[in-house]
Amino acid sequence: MIALDTNALVRYLVCDDPEQGAIARNMLESLTRESPGFICREVVLELVWVLQRAYKCSRDEIAMVLEELAATEHLVVEASRDVVRCAVRYREEGAGFADLMILAAAERVGSDALCTFDRKAAELDGVTLLGE
Repeated sequence: MIALDTNALVRYLVCDDPEQGAIARNMLESLTRESPGFICREVVLELVWVLQRAYKCSRDEIAMVLEELAATEHLVVEASRDVVRCAVRYREEGAGFADLMILAAAERVGSDALCTFDRKAAELDGVTLLGE
């Protein structure tokens, strides 16, 4: 198994640098079920941020990328169930993807609430706004 960094995924997905895009494509195409690539949660979060901010991708486009990565047999996406669930909510509800992933992690460990000062995140069910 090899771990993939955000920039390798970005080069593969957007191919804005032809040379690096080809290298990333060759590397990703060499992965197999027996020797997969690993994508950690931090890379997923950074990927969403880069696609949204730098490449102006829509929520629908980003959600589709995340769902496809999680469904790819030769990739292991950390917390893939959370990623897919959060991609759907990100597409449909307008919440921030990082906030959704943080809430999903809190729910996964059985927390009673996620406490925050972030007013936007506090709009999500299961999130408590501190100081109010």
